[in-house]
Amino acid sequence: MHPGSVPSPVSPLRVFILDDHEVVRRGVRDLFEAEPDIVVAGEAANAREALARVPAARPHVAVLDVRLGEGESRAEGGGDHAGVEVCRELRARMPELACLMLTSFDDDEALFDAIMAGAAGYVLKRIDGSDLVAAVRTVASGESMLDSRATARVMARLRAPRPEPKPACVSPELERLSPRELEILELIGEGLTNRQIAERLFLAEKTIKNRVSAILAKLGVGRRIQAAMLAERLREYQEPGRS
Repeated sequence: MHPGSVPSPVSPLRVFILDDHEVVRRGVRDLFEAEPDIVVAGEAANAREALARVPAARPHVAVLDVRLGEGESRAEGGGDHAGVEVCRELRARMPELACLMLTSFDDDEALFDAIMAGAAGYVLKRIDGSDLVAAVRTVASGESMLDSRATARVMARLRAPRPEPKPACVSPELERLSPRELEILELIGEGLTNRQIAERLFLAEKTIKNRVSAILAKLGVGRRIQAAMLAERLREYQEPGRS
């Protein structure tokens, strides 16, 4: 185990690797298998293989390349952000699975798509090996490994004025929320914690926690940052003067 690393939340920690380059897969596999508490449960070279193999392998963490098979068609498991689509599909089938996106490109659009697909982390391939191992352990423990600076760029992009006309109505997901839930969603978008929201609305923290869980369920998302992204979109639909 690397010096200063923390033990895995489960042992052995089962990891699945998706990357279309064999050399990369081999390097990542060797890196993980050097850790006594991590096992590589399986690997795949394209989206189709991953979707077929991951459920049977039952990993705790899936390390997914964002871009797969630049020379392949989408039907063959390729595409610019094919790894993000794999994340979305796997999270729908296996909500307990933590997906860590691995990419060579610092791409805000891919980051946004990954967040909305339910990814627990997004790291660049230039990351040190010990840091990648730490990232896998972090997402396996239920925490997020989303780079704060990159996430801030995405949020700023969402807040920026948009030249195109606004749609006439909110999305169906947002229409499912009650006025109080919309209010809480807006506060989530401001970055407030459950305790801060409770203090702002003069409610018990447990009540807010339950409300947030209900909001996530209605929006069909599994992570708070996904809800924050939708909160930013909600601001586009609000009428002038609405707080």
